[in-house]
Amino acid sequence: MTKRNWKGTTTTVVAILMGTSLLMNGQAYAASETSLTFTTTHNQDKQQKKHQNDLNLQQNIEEMVQDGTTFDPTPNMDSTTDNSQNKQLDAITAPSDQNATDSTSTPSSDIADQVIAKGLEYKGVPYKYGSSKKTTRTFDCSSFTQRVFKEVGVNLPRDSRQQSKVGQKVSKDQLQKGDLVFFRSYGSSSSRITHVAIYAGDNKLLHTYGKPGVTTTNFKGTSWEKRFELGRRVI
Repeated sequence: MTKRNWKGTTTTVVAILMGTSLLMNGQAYAASETSLTFTTTHNQDKQQKKHQNDLNLQQNIEEMVQDGTTFDPTPNMDSTTDNSQNKQLDAITAPSDQNATDSTSTPSSDIADQVIAKGLEYKGVPYKYGSSKKTTRTFDCSSFTQRVFKEVGVNLPRDSRQQSKVGQKVSKDQLQKGDLVFFRSYGSSSSRITHVAIYAGDNKLLHTYGKPGVTTTNFKGTSWEKRFELGRRVI
């Protein structure tokens, strides 16, 4: 029997196997490194895009500020998305309410003239406390104002205290034609409303009370001025 020497052959096989393993490990490492590089590059691109979007938004805000546009600087929790940035810009360009009508604005002169004209048509109609809003044969102070304003298309509550809560408050010095004027009881320090009239301009009140019924009286320098509580603008 011939003995074969496997020593050299074994060494060669081992070397081949080790080389193959090293080669495979090297390829795996290279693949891993390539994946890491790709992920890092992708994240950097994403961060650069976000940064650029933030810069664009900031530039838009600065331009709007320079143009005098008002905006709410409160941060948006979702401001990192394009959709949220658009919402922020919409909020920035939304119109403000600074031009809302205040209590000193002039009422419609045409409607005010109509109110006075309608009221004067009832001049001399008797006064009766608690008159029905359905009749024009008698009036109390608030059924008179309710009727006159209704005829020009303005609806008012039935009693004077309810009427004193509608519209815009005006002071005595701001009264204009067509404003409602409210009074407390004569000699009373209470602010409780007991009478209502219409300011007819030229220091005149158009209202109804007692014996004269529907009439006009002077305002300033009279007991009516001393009883004045507030004015309301409803037209």
